[in-house]
Amino acid sequence: MAKRSDNEYFTLFVKMSEVALKTHKMLTEILSNFDLDKLPEQLDNLHELESEGDRHTHELMKRVAKDFVTPIERDDIIALGRELDDITDNIEDILIKIYMYNIKSITPEAMEMLKVVGQCCEKVNSLVVEFSNFRKSDTILKDIVEINHLEELGDDLYIKAFRNLYTKGGDPLEVIAWSEVYKQLEKCCDTCEHAADVVECVIVKNT
Repeated sequence: MAKRSDNEYFTLFVKMSEVALKTHKMLTEILSNFDLDKLPEQLDNLHELESEGDRHTHELMKRVAKDFVTPIERDDIIALGRELDDITDNIEDILIKIYMYNIKSITPEAMEMLKVVGQCCEKVNSLVVEFSNFRKSDTILKDIVEINHLEELGDDLYIKAFRNLYTKGGDPLEVIAWSEVYKQLEKCCDTCEHAADVVECVIVKNT
C-alpha cells in the first residue's frame, strides 16, 4: 500500500501538468483574439500561472530533499519535475517572444503548431495522472507513443512553417521574429516528449 507521502509526489506531478494545460489554454485565447494593446496585461496574467507552476516545483524539490525514502529514484523525480515546469515556461516564452519582437498579427501556421502543443500537453497530463499506477496501467504506454507521434507532427509543421516563411520572403525583421516564435513552439513539443521519456525510463527500471 502506497504511503501518503508517495501519493503527494504524484499529486504534484499532476498539478504541474494541469498548470501547463491552463497556460496553453490562456495563450490560445490570447492569440485567437490577438490585441497588441492588451499584451502587457496578458503577459502578467500568463506569468501568474507560470509562478503557480514554480510553487509546485519548489514543493516537489523540498519533499525530495526532506524524505528519506521516495517512491521512485530521486533523479527521476527531479528530472520529471523540471520537464513539467519547463513545459509551462516554454509556453509562456511564446508570448514573451511575440511581445519582444513586436509581432502585430498571428499566422495560421503558429495557431496550427499551438494546437499540437495543446494535444501534447493533454497527453502529458493523462500520462502523469496514470503515473502512480504505472505497473498496472493499460494506457500509460499508449500515451507515451502518442506524445512521440505528436512531437513528430510538431516537427513536420515546424519545417513547413519555416520553409513557408523563407520562401515567401517579406520583411527581414518579421522573418527573424517568426523564426524565433516557431522555434519556441517546436521546443514546447520537445519538452513534452522529454517528460514522457522520463516516465518511460522509470517504467523500464521498475518493471
